[in-house]
Amino acid sequence: MSVRPIRTIGDPILRSAADPVRRFDDDLRTLVADMFETMRDVEGVGLAAPQIGVGLQIFVYEIGEDSGVFINPSIELGDEMQEGGEGCLSVPGLGFDTPRRQRARVSGLDEHGQEHEAEATGLLARCFQHEHDHLQGTLYVNRLEGEARREAWRRIRAEDYARTVAEVRQERAGTLGSSFGG
Repeated sequence: MSVRPIRTIGDPILRSAADPVRRFDDDLRTLVADMFETMRDVEGVGLAAPQIGVGLQIFVYEIGEDSGVFINPSIELGDEMQEGGEGCLSVPGLGFDTPRRQRARVSGLDEHGQEHEAEATGLLARCFQHEHDHLQGTLYVNRLEGEARREAWRRIRAEDYARTVAEVRQERAGTLGSSFGG
């Protein structure tokens, strides 16, 4: 297993829709294991394959006792909205209240090609929506509205934000590679 570099805003793969997974083999299972290790290394709660430069429809998540993987997922959303802050490993150093639905149901496959689904509310529902968006080429800052949206893009375009991204990349680079010291 390896910790992989996380792509940051401005990388074209983050703006591209991911392709469906067609082969369920050892390479896929290694990728999923690497995604979990990468997510845990940076203390994230979710990670989508495009965030590590892989244009496939895969996301992993871990919030408390709830963890798993969805491959080629579909999502159904409830009507009720929830309020809450959100950040993103690919948009480091920023966080904004982001409109999301209170309830989400995700259906997809696991790393062995077996169908499964999960229904969630609150933070886990927010995570499912956030990671599913990554597979569509959408970042959470694109979900922002009004003044929050203007502020996010103003900060992203600011000269010092590029420095923040570079510092985060440098910090993360210290843990890249094998968890066995490689």
